[in-house]
Amino acid sequence: MSSKSVEEGKWTSAHTWTFIAFSFGMLLEAYIYGLATFATGWYPITNTLLKSTILAWAPIWLAVGILFAGPISDRLGRKTTFYITMTLYAIGAIGIFFAYTYYLVLPFMAMLLFAAGGEMNTIMAANHELMPSKYRTKTMYWEINFINVGGVLLAIVAIAASASYYGSRIFQREMIGFTFVPILIVLIYSRIKMPESVRWLEFKGRKEDAAKVYSKYYTSNMSSSSISEPDPPAASAVNIGSTMTRKPSVALRLFVTTAIATANAVGFGLMTYVLGPYYFPSLYAYIVLVANIVGFAMGTILGTLGFTWSRIKVLLYSSIGTAVVTYIIYALVPEWRTSVIFFWFLLVALNVFVGINYIGEDALKGEVWPTKHRGLYTAIPRVLSIGVIDTIAIYYTAGLSLSQYTLFNALIWTLGLVGAIVWWYRGNETGKGVSLTAASGEVLPT
Repeated sequence: MSSKSVEEGKWTSAHTWTFIAFSFGMLLEAYIYGLATFATGWYPITNTLLKSTILAWAPIWLAVGILFAGPISDRLGRKTTFYITMTLYAIGAIGIFFAYTYYLVLPFMAMLLFAAGGEMNTIMAANHELMPSKYRTKTMYWEINFINVGGVLLAIVAIAASASYYGSRIFQREMIGFTFVPILIVLIYSRIKMPESVRWLEFKGRKEDAAKVYSKYYTSNMSSSSISEPDPPAASAVNIGSTMTRKPSVALRLFVTTAIATANAVGFGLMTYVLGPYYFPSLYAYIVLVANIVGFAMGTILGTLGFTWSRIKVLLYSSIGTAVVTYIIYALVPEWRTSVIFFWFLLVALNVFVGINYIGEDALKGEVWPTKHRGLYTAIPRVLSIGVIDTIAIYYTAGLSLSQYTLFNALIWTLGLVGAIVWWYRGNETGKGVSLTAASGEVLPT
């Protein structure tokens, strides 16, 4: 069957284009998500409720896009969903460039966020289906790492625009809007060159279409293109241990993925994208820059070496580290509030662990579900964490003192640690070269 051949096959140019398409998709998602933080400075705001609304705009509309794309990608296909999101990207980017008031910025920003939410959710589902098992984890890690690249790019554009001869907030908005153009061009071209998911086609009963896609992209399109490192070792009962036989229930998988997604969506967002506008308005572009640079550095290590590591251990150890650092940040608020150097030190320490945890949990969210409903079940924890809990957290924390704010953040990361501990004891191994069939516990169609 074609999907099994894809899963066990070698690297081809089709995989290269898919990797490029997904990496730039992740980059653009992060770029768009961070817009809300910078938008709070584009026009004068004296109303705290309005500032909170602008900050909450990102998780709200990102979640709406996720909720839309999850079932749509299961019904219409992964590649078709990407064409929808790219069309919305183009319209939204043009709108942002010409929007001169918040009343114009917000609807176009909503359009971009809607598309970004759908884009990322579909990537998280499709990568596991399109990549060979030997490269599934490695490509997923590197694609997620491009989220950090998007954050770095956004911060650099914002800082450069503010420091330029035209250094106005209007110019910053126009530069951010203009930067969409080259990214979108690469995204469109690479999406045209990538295939539809053969696995999805087979599970939809479209076996002839699956055979045609396999023939076009995976046999007649063989190339010497490959990832430079040696093939990762295949998973076996020996190197996976007792986790191979675990069959976590749907309820347990939903709890774990929602808990760790909440920790990352709320915890990372509060410290990186919300703390600045509320407490350090002159530093927030630099906070975004530093957090994402550290995240990228950790993602580079994980993408280069982590494909042979246990996903269960990656999540547990990074969750412990993150929780410990957040409680240290809470305990030392008086010290770092008056010392910028100490604040930067703690921010870097936090994002060392967050950078690893975020990539590990994003990989997990899409690989533990059956193909038939992978888009939907990947979306559920993301909608709950980003759209519901993160939105509530932004409004709730607006009235907190800095100590209360950091304690709330520490408690959120504790929730993520609980999820990681539960997965340690009850979850199945999905890293170390495990096939998608084994990770999701499903049986391929015959």
